[in-house]
Amino acid sequence: MKNQKEIWFVTGSQHLYGPETLKQVADDSAHIASALDASSKIKEKIIFKPVLTTPDSITELCSEANSSKNCIGLITWMHTFSPAKMWIRGLSILNKPFLHFHTQLNRDIPWETIDMNFMNLNQSAHGDREFGFIGTRMRLNRKVVVGHYQDTEAIARIAVWARAASAYDDALNMRVA
Repeated sequence: MKNQKEIWFVTGSQHLYGPETLKQVADDSAHIASALDASSKIKEKIIFKPVLTTPDSITELCSEANSSKNCIGLITWMHTFSPAKMWIRGLSILNKPFLHFHTQLNRDIPWETIDMNFMNLNQSAHGDREFGFIGTRMRLNRKVVVGHYQDTEAIARIAVWARAASAYDDALNMRVA
């Protein structure tokens, strides 16, 4: 059974790819968030948040997460090649733990039929690498999980982080007599 604590699943992309691609990004992101939420290993609710494509929307979401009593952390995923510089302002104000999930929707790459349309929708390796670099340059404490979102080992690592984020939230909000 899921508890009332929420972890927000946040996806980064950019307008460069156009509205059709961004709709697919949102669909893919919602699919992964739903799969994680359905996992019996993760006790916290995984809440899909709209795809973020501007520095202002990222900063706004981080500010909203900071003030939310239910949100105990973020899982970030860079679906397409996403300029990580857009995240600097938002991440610099974020006071909730976050996990950088380096994954892709497709487990396998279709080498025989791969084309630029496929690449534009599946460049998370590039966006995640850039996002990881920015996190390191900013010296941000974060958990990084690499693996396919359906992989039991990746889910187990996310679940461990979620328990730690939940414990951290409990410690920040407990009352001691």
